[in-house]
Amino acid sequence: MTDQTTDRVRANVLNRRQPAVAADAFVLAGRPLLPGVRLADTSRFSDDVWTLKHAQMQRHQTDLVINFGLAPERFRQTAKETIYTLMVGDLPPGCEAIRTIVTIRGYWTDLAIVLAWMDGRQIPAISAITSADIEAFARHTNALRVSQDTKDSYHRALRLLWLCRTKISDPLTFDPAVVVAERQREKPRSATRRGRENATDRIPEQVLSPYLVWALRWIDNFADDVIEAHDEWRQLNRWTMPSRRRRGQKPIGRHQASKLLGRVLNRYRAEGRPLPGWKGDVNISHLARESRVERTSLSDHTLGGKLIREAAAELGIADATYLRAPVRGLLDGEPWRCPIEYTEVEPLTRMLQTACYIVIAFFSGMRDSEVKHLRRGCVSVWRDEDGNVVRRRMTSLAFKGEGEETGVEATWIINTSAQRAVEVLERLQPARRHNLFALLPPSRGYIAQGEKNEARTTSTTNADMIAFRKWINAYCHQTGRDETVPLVNGQDWKITTSQFRRTLAWFIARRPGGVIAGALQFRHLRVQMFEGYAGTSDSGFRDEVEAEEAIARGEKLGDLIVSHEFHSLRGPAADEAESRLAEFERNVQFHGKVFNDDKRLRRHMNRHDPHIYPGQYVTCVHNPDRALCRRSDGAEGPSLPDCQPLRCRNVALTSGNITQMKEALAAYDQKLARGEHLAPLIRHRLNARRQEIADFLAATVGASDAPEQGAP
Repeated sequence: MTDQTTDRVRANVLNRRQPAVAADAFVLAGRPLLPGVRLADTSRFSDDVWTLKHAQMQRHQTDLVINFGLAPERFRQTAKETIYTLMVGDLPPGCEAIRTIVTIRGYWTDLAIVLAWMDGRQIPAISAITSADIEAFARHTNALRVSQDTKDSYHRALRLLWLCRTKISDPLTFDPAVVVAERQREKPRSATRRGRENATDRIPEQVLSPYLVWALRWIDNFADDVIEAHDEWRQLNRWTMPSRRRRGQKPIGRHQASKLLGRVLNRYRAEGRPLPGWKGDVNISHLARESRVERTSLSDHTLGGKLIREAAAELGIADATYLRAPVRGLLDGEPWRCPIEYTEVEPLTRMLQTACYIVIAFFSGMRDSEVKHLRRGCVSVWRDEDGNVVRRRMTSLAFKGEGEETGVEATWIINTSAQRAVEVLERLQPARRHNLFALLPPSRGYIAQGEKNEARTTSTTNADMIAFRKWINAYCHQTGRDETVPLVNGQDWKITTSQFRRTLAWFIARRPGGVIAGALQFRHLRVQMFEGYAGTSDSGFRDEVEAEEAIARGEKLGDLIVSHEFHSLRGPAADEAESRLAEFERNVQFHGKVFNDDKRLRRHMNRHDPHIYPGQYVTCVHNPDRALCRRSDGAEGPSLPDCQPLRCRNVALTSGNITQMKEALAAYDQKLARGEHLAPLIRHRLNARRQEIADFLAATVGASDAPEQGAP
């Protein structure tokens, strides 16, 4: 398009329709509101700042606003109409997925950036935007040093001005996606997004391990001490002046204050404790809390001040203000720390709450929003008729993909550690608080009354986990322990709430049958969704798993070669196994030792893989032409969960395999020895299975080494 054509389009732009939305329209109309909020108190279309907190159902979210003052004046009306269209839920085609307030707020952030760029190009109105402008914007975004996802989000926000064209007074006159489509097709494949692939980083195992170890120590070893200190802190702060005013209580007179102080000082004398210290002097504020009086009633010129000076001369002053709560928790048989100071209650309770979050998030696979909506009494235990625990369930609210902004009740299966974490949180929170991840009373920003303190925000929890890492490293440095959180590639690993779910998916999916188990635990509607979450072959998930398995397999094969045990293999595939291992040894050149370099071993396995798979009971010498198992994913190698070792011609036995089979036979013999307690059908099946294994060993190992006949 020529410059003259562009000028003509912009000159004819003034044919605009009337505003599409009434000025007094409520922007939250039709959305569920928080309890106690009236629609009349919410934002209207004419406001330049829309307050969204009244319709934010998720307790852990930061209060959101949309500030249209960030939009250029010439585009502000259109920007409001576009966002209003998304807010009221009358969604045009192409916008059906843009429903939640958080998503809409994210679109506004990107749209404001787009409009600011268009304003800098001196475009008079949205309908004056031309294909040349779209191409220029595409070049601009491609030059930005941001992720491809961020660049794509700018273009999605720009496209709203076309998708909402029937709802706004100054729409885009063409679909910008058509203009940039050719440019997108020209991108190299690596630059495009990986479809449903989850891009969240997994927590490296060397980082995850100390996080979990120390989180469990906080829950199992340290929690009682911290909770007792927290309870004492709360009792002390119930009698501060603000608390008295909230309860409508009158201040205590100075004479009565002196009597109450005297009782506290006599307790210090009876215990032989020095008075609480603060910067080298007596902490009068703390004595006022203990005495349940005002700080001003104990000033120097009062009787209370005189009593304090006399007691300080008699008892001395401590180097800090220590609470009376004892420290009983042990670590390696020694107390884990010295007495707890009054000022340490806030960071210690925060660390304990963070430890509980880490354990619950990892062992349940819950999203951050789901963890943050846990409430008192959320764990139920199913026991059998003998009282043994069969299953532990945890109930919370799920939001993502549920179609209800208020969330739907959902259940997760958890382990003992997650249950203990919930029990600690229930003890840590005040009895009137039902939300387990609400701010704790010592926290900054805590409000004892009102609608706040629903749950810690995601960003706050991320900051708490960084603080938790710093505590671990500082504590290990002070105590000489070698259990720190290590650096990754020379840097501290930035852990986030979403990484726990991603990492658990990785561990689950690596287990036999793990994809199905993960889809159930993660509440995914399809197995493919969990595969996309844990990571598919496009993301390197399967490649990583297979690489790790190849390294482990190479190490076991190296052990066979170094010990020359492959010369004593038994079974139908023993000769072929010896031949393959000899060739593997010739190519890899072990020279009497195994590799200690994973990279070299992985490289050699890629080049000279003998396709031998050592297992607990058998060693598979895989030949697909005679294998009785088939992998459903089409990949090479055996499907070990479907192995039929007593019938397959790919089987070879090491001495370790033979030992394991004999131990299995001994286990069958123990079960059959109690045959009178077994049902006839079960006894028959056990006998048949036992005989099948015995016959296989007799044919493979030889009659002299075969086990004797089992119990009848």
